[in-house]
Amino acid sequence: MNHRTALGALHIGALFFGLTGVFGKLAASASPAIIVFGRAAFAVLALGLFASVARQAWQPLHGRDLRRLLLGGVLLAGHWVSFFIAVKVGGVAIATLGFASFPAFTVILEGVLFRERIRRNEALLVLLVSIGLVLVTPEFDLASEATGGLLWALFSGLLFSLLSLANRAGSGRLPAVQAALWQNLVVSLCLLPFAAPGLAAVAPLDWLWIALLGIFCTGIAHSLFVAALAVIKARTAAVVFGMEPVYGIAVAWVVFAEKPTLSMLAGGALIIFAIVLSSRLAAEQPARQAVAESA
Repeated sequence: MNHRTALGALHIGALFFGLTGVFGKLAASASPAIIVFGRAAFAVLALGLFASVARQAWQPLHGRDLRRLLLGGVLLAGHWVSFFIAVKVGGVAIATLGFASFPAFTVILEGVLFRERIRRNEALLVLLVSIGLVLVTPEFDLASEATGGLLWALFSGLLFSLLSLANRAGSGRLPAVQAALWQNLVVSLCLLPFAAPGLAAVAPLDWLWIALLGIFCTGIAHSLFVAALAVIKARTAAVVFGMEPVYGIAVAWVVFAEKPTLSMLAGGALIIFAIVLSSRLAAEQPARQAVAESA
């Protein structure tokens, strides 16, 4: 894979990730539990196929790995379920932008859990995301669907930030695709008891959307992301994946006529700008530290 194809793969991966909420809403007869169960099950198949085609080396699992994968799978299950509840309650745009706030949660949690000092640019990220969320919220009424959807989306972002920190604490030994496959397997097993009673009632067309969600928005998107990072710099990837909410909102606008307000667009632009800026600064920091240490 050269630089050009890697960049194209990143954009395709960002598009697939952005379609997550769209496919979840299209599966109208399926509950969030069924959607997440199906997504994880199809993702396991897609990731397993990718690993076999790419001939990736698998590492043996130790007890510590199993505990981390189990925790990661439970957090991932909670993140996905709350996200799809947000989609069904508040719509794709609200759910996508609310979840996009997760880097702000990560900054705060890193300071609390890892005793890391919050830098100036990270404090700016939290401020910009907070302002963006205020603009995104149509009305501050807990009884309204939009506010309820946003709260579920924020909870989804919080769980995802905890998942990121859990993966950070255990990163380095297991290949990314192997870890993702095992975590998706845990997700499917966790949701099976809740999903099983309603599986037979899901419409065939909804199973198609769930399959596309698991294969394209999870398995293929993750595989493209991992493959592209072997060629593309992390800061470039951060800019490309900053387009994920844009893709999701644009498709929802066309498919569901979910026309965002000017305030929502302004808030979304602010959140995306904050995420891209923070990711670029974070990617540049190791390079600066390396230069300083070699000087």
